Amino acid sequence: MRIDQQPRARWLDEQPRTRWVDQTTFLSRRPDLRLGSRSHRLDRAGGNAVDRISVQHTVRTSTAEYSLLLNAPDWLGRRGVGEALRDAVAELRAIDLTYGPSRPESLVSRLRRGEISPESYPPLADLVDRCAAMRAATDGWFDAWAVPGGFDPGGLLGGWAVERAAARLRAAGIHDYAVLSGADLVVRGHAAHGGPWRVAVHHPTDAHRAPLVLEMTAGAVGTSGVTGRQGHVVDPHTGEPADQLVAATVVGPDLAVADAYATALYAAGPAGLAWFRNGSDYRALFAHRRR
Repeated sequence: MRIDQQPRARWLDEQPRTRWVDQTTFLSRRPDLRLGSRSHRLDRAGGNAVDRISVQHTVRTSTAEYSLLLNAPDWLGRRGVGEALRDAVAELRAIDLTYGPSRPESLVSRLRRGEISPESYPPLADLVDRCAAMRAATDGWFDAWAVPGGFDPGGLLGGWAVERAAARLRAAGIHDYAVLSGADLVVRGHAAHGGPWRVAVHHPTDAHRAPLVLEMTAGAVGTSGVTGRQGHVVDPHTGEPADQLVAATVVGPDLAVADAYATALYAAGPAGLAWFRNGSDYRALFAHRRR
């Protein structure tokens, strides 16, 4: 039995900040966010809580498009909210410029050429440590070193960028937000209507299948395989393009970890479902074989 088919009551016990919503409830209550296609979609669920400032902003970098939804306290003021938003956007742009593997002068490229060590820059050391931890957690199926040209953190770099931007929001006093990129997201706190964020996770290839609906106050959803680029994930053990699954979606506390798990699951196929047992904080929502 696939993990996405397991009884939902078990999920409720292990993930108290993320709960399944009954489909009949979903029909009468629109979601705030939709995931699962090649891009995300934001729905206007209606109703703003009093004493809050709601902001929606989209930013594009050279590699991704991000949407930020902020539900900020009124005491912060519009100027304070604007400064927090600019700080988060600046973090996303800085990571694109500073760590992008395709940029010859990025820290990742310089690390590949042996010009610097990870310890030269604390954020770079954190990125390398995270990649090493996920290589161990996935039995080598996520391996940032098993790619042509050397170290490439692309499988978790986007999630890492979103988590760092979210940390900037929290540092500025904003603890209710959603940050989305493609079919990935991080949420915290409550939506503008005052309730948990309602997230509809659509099947990555079957548009007629009813979505899985989550209510989240903290957590992340990471997906691999919905870009339409077959062969974009490589089996690190053989060097050949992974072809067992059409998509893999993982939910859990941290987007960088969820992204890495989704990439590894896409590469490993059904065998990777074993990583999500024995009390793991992460769960596979979709892991569908290629027909």
